[in-house]
Amino acid sequence: MPTDLTLLIVLLSALAAMFAGLAFWRAGRFQEITYEQISQLIHEEIERLKRSTDDTLAASFNCVSTQLGQVFESVGEMRALAPAVQDIRNVLSNAKACGTWGEISLGHLLEQVMAGNQYDKNVEVVPGSGRRVEYAIRLPGGEGSDGETVWLPLDAKFPVADYERLVDASECGEGIEAASSDLEACIRKAAKDISTKYVHPPHSTDFAVMFLPTEGLFAEVIRRRGLIDYLQHEYRIVVAGPTTLMALLSSLRMGFQTLAIQKKSSELAQLLRAIKTEFGKYSDVVNTLSKQLDTAAHLVEKLGVRTRAMNRKLLDVENPPDDDLSPHPARAGQEAEDQEEVPLVSVSSPRDLRSDSEGVSAPQGRL
Repeated sequence: MPTDLTLLIVLLSALAAMFAGLAFWRAGRFQEITYEQISQLIHEEIERLKRSTDDTLAASFNCVSTQLGQVFESVGEMRALAPAVQDIRNVLSNAKACGTWGEISLGHLLEQVMAGNQYDKNVEVVPGSGRRVEYAIRLPGGEGSDGETVWLPLDAKFPVADYERLVDASECGEGIEAASSDLEACIRKAAKDISTKYVHPPHSTDFAVMFLPTEGLFAEVIRRRGLIDYLQHEYRIVVAGPTTLMALLSSLRMGFQTLAIQKKSSELAQLLRAIKTEFGKYSDVVNTLSKQLDTAAHLVEKLGVRTRAMNRKLLDVENPPDDDLSPHPARAGQEAEDQEEVPLVSVSSPRDLRSDSEGVSAPQGRL
């Protein structure tokens, strides 16, 4: 490598000298160039190229050194993380710890989507059975025949050992089918366990949800041909991963909101029907009051007639006739008109009006 670099420098220097001589020749001073001047030009060009090469090599070595330092630093961080990764592997190798992690993941998803009164934790689906599901969704307005709440069970399963064997087999390319069969058998057993313990209508829905906390595990399960259909038809189990469960919970929440709107609409319709009934009663009372007011007006008019008749009688008492005791014909006609029988009209009291509005016949009075 140094020999090739030196040869390259010499060739470049020679080319530079040739170009310099060509430039002098064009200037008309080629005859004045001596051997010493040419040597000096070549020496200066070599020095310049050397400095440029040294600077380039130094910058390259600095860049390489910096990158190597970053690589060593990353390797050190990875070594520092190795114990933590091992601790995580040890935790996940414990079946109980894996189940707890799956339960926590399920709880976080429920907290993000559902309201606190829409689900519950450690629910005893069948009263007195002692079997409690990790989480259950309370169906709104769903009441059983005995007045109990209807639940939708959700249980988390994480067969990490079978899943890791499948991952290792996929990496090495051997035993993939056997590992897949073991995982499928584990999923079937878990689905049967959930169905036996928690699917008990009318205390619960006629199906339950089995939650798989990782998308990779969920992908391996749905990859098995016919497994999902078998679990749904045989055990009434719906398998869901994180994304699928999020979509399912969002759909349920929208359904809950729709039911709440329908309930409010039904209450509003009942209120409007009650108002309509009361308005009809109010109209009947107004009609009754109108009739009573007409009767009262007629009675007032008759009362005026009788008042005028009494006034004329009083005038006769004050100014008795001198010659003839018989009344004047015109006055006699008026008296005959005033003495006509006033019809007796029934009048209802305010208490009778209230009784009429309630559908009870009111007692009648006479004036």
